Amino acid sequence: MSVTVELVGLEIHGRHGVDEEERAAGQPFLYDLWLELPEPAEDDIAQTVDYREVVELVRGVSDRRSLQLIESLAAAVAEALMERFPLDSVRVRVRKPEVQLGAPVEHSAATVERSRG
Repeated sequence: MSVTVELVGLEIHGRHGVDEEERAAGQPFLYDLWLELPEPAEDDIAQTVDYREVVELVRGVSDRRSLQLIESLAAAVAEALMERFPLDSVRVRVRKPEVQLGAPVEHSAATVERSRG
């Protein structure tokens, strides 16, 4: 049996983007995370993921690197989550709400999935 833990709309400031100005100034990125893991046998944080640790991991990945593509950012976060936590699978969506495309748009986004096996 498994459980999916969701964190939606996690906002982390990052210096990612194709344009040098984007990377220099930085902007908010929104992360939507779906973490599938074995269902805990007891009501014990040690048997699941601590949301605080997840947030720090995402912040660390974002802070350590300046990537051009949100696809690459989503993949780096997914891989780090799989390495750090005993997850069966993970789905990471990165949204860029301040994307400049010359026309109104709510956000751009990229989604990556990883699983064991």
